[in-house]
Amino acid sequence: MATIDRRATTLALAHALSAAERGLAVIPLSRTKLPALRSPHRDDPDPRPCHGECGRFGHGVYDASTEPLRIRELFAAAPWATGYGIACGLHPHHLIGVDLDTKSDTDSSAALRELALRHLFTIPDTVVVLTPSGGRHLWLSGPPDVVVPNSASRLAPGIDIRGAGGYLVGPGSRTEHGVYGTAPGTSRLTPAPCPPELLRLLLPAHPSRDRHPTSSASERQGQGLVQFVLAAHEGQRNTRLFWAACRAYENGIGPRLTAPLVRAAVRTGLTEREARSTIASAARMTAPSARRP
Repeated sequence: MATIDRRATTLALAHALSAAERGLAVIPLSRTKLPALRSPHRDDPDPRPCHGECGRFGHGVYDASTEPLRIRELFAAAPWATGYGIACGLHPHHLIGVDLDTKSDTDSSAALRELALRHLFTIPDTVVVLTPSGGRHLWLSGPPDVVVPNSASRLAPGIDIRGAGGYLVGPGSRTEHGVYGTAPGTSRLTPAPCPPELLRLLLPAHPSRDRHPTSSASERQGQGLVQFVLAAHEGQRNTRLFWAACRAYENGIGPRLTAPLVRAAVRTGLTEREARSTIASAARMTAPSARRP
């Protein structure tokens, strides 16, 4: 039988009710970070999929609610709960959680920075939850008509995504490893909109779309690469130009973007000859024959 810590349960309920006031749907969690209420269908001889239609508790995120009365009923049914989960993908925030793990040998924060540099986006100021193990959860808001799936290390090693059907451990929750809390200065923020470039990476790959990007998408990408070169300071002009040219050739817009990249590089202080030589090197580096093992 689960151990009951009434003080921890009371605190968890208080934090859950506070989160619900902000429009975040919640469920009670146990110390193991799993939903505190077990499925009412676990002993059925022939269990069928149920997302709460039976009217009983124990359906994970499908129990999640922002209604204070229902939340109190959920916690009353799970007096051993010491935390709460926040369901992702629901109105009004359509929450997306970026889980930067510390358990793997990789630096997930560095991996996210590298992705941001490569795909030309920045992570906005948003809610950041600190985990007992030293990880971080970044809260972002997605569009209402887009379903972001859950994934583990698909974006990059050590980066897990919590989307529709998933949940995040809420700040104030106590687990067997410690207490979750918000990073200083972020507790009163609302989840910031997910950058479009990052959102595109979170969605399932669409082969035809990826092989033949629309002209508007490639145009936006080209403009972003040009701006990336224009922002170069002395000492990084050639490096930025080479990186941008490599990305352009990898995405099939290299020849079309050569002239704009040359003009941008010249504006930063490179000569036209230097710029064209760097772009030519990028073209050779990214050619199919150069990438074969």
